[in-house]
Amino acid sequence: MTEITPAAPSHVLPAPIRAMRPRQWVKNVLVLAAPVAAGLLFVPAVLLNTLGAFAAFCLVSASIYLINDIRDVEADRSHPKKRFRPIAAGEVSIRTAAILAAVTGVAALVAGWFIAPLLAVTLAVYWVLQVGYSLFWKNQPILDLAMVAAGFLLRAVAGGVASNIPLSQWFLLVASFGSLFMVAGKRYSEMVELGPEAGTRASLARYTASYLRFVWALSCAAVIMSYSLWAFEQAPDSVGINWHALSIAPFTLALLRYAYTIDAGGAGEPEDVVLSDRVLQVLGLAWVIPVAIGVFS
Repeated sequence: MTEITPAAPSHVLPAPIRAMRPRQWVKNVLVLAAPVAAGLLFVPAVLLNTLGAFAAFCLVSASIYLINDIRDVEADRSHPKKRFRPIAAGEVSIRTAAILAAVTGVAALVAGWFIAPLLAVTLAVYWVLQVGYSLFWKNQPILDLAMVAAGFLLRAVAGGVASNIPLSQWFLLVASFGSLFMVAGKRYSEMVELGPEAGTRASLARYTASYLRFVWALSCAAVIMSYSLWAFEQAPDSVGINWHALSIAPFTLALLRYAYTIDAGGAGEPEDVVLSDRVLQVLGLAWVIPVAIGVFS
């Protein structure tokens, strides 16, 4: 039987922009989490700082993606999907990618410093951890989960430090375990799709499916518990509806829907799940509405 080779996808964006993976910038909306939870997002100064933090994280993320693809260029060329990335496909030279990585990284730090020095520190820590992940920790079990989860957590923290918003213990717990849930689910989906011996991640060979299922199930339970405790603490002083508590149901269902996608091996790229799963989007909207009413009423 003749093997069918997938055709290269067509693109609208120029190769250098695609090399920065703009589709994955959707993860950076996590910078909105702290301002929204504090009910301060629409304060003009906070909104401006939050948008700046989002832009800065898009730039620093682009720098990391470029560095990662430079490091993995040979491995990506043997991957069924990653071989179409601009650097692996030869559309962007390694030299050009390195220059773009330096420019976007410096631009992110400069932008962060002008917004708030602590934001620049957060961006610098993110860059160092992610470069260390690309160079050293990517193939180390447990550490690779921790480093990628830290990237999600730092995005959430950035929204707070950009406008000097205090971060509650519940916020940090939800962000931390939510990040671990996403990362463990991503690894599990990669294992289901490619098998433990395939792909570009040597660490997959050292995990078992049952272990990764344990990690994302444990993380999911911790997220739901932490979020629920936070929501019940938001009960109004007077008699009224605790809209935050009402948000627990759609929040839980959204996590279960995402876990369903993980179990089917379809959560290799979280942003693809969020952008393509209509049920998950509806559940997300059903969660956002009561949270917004509770926060801004």
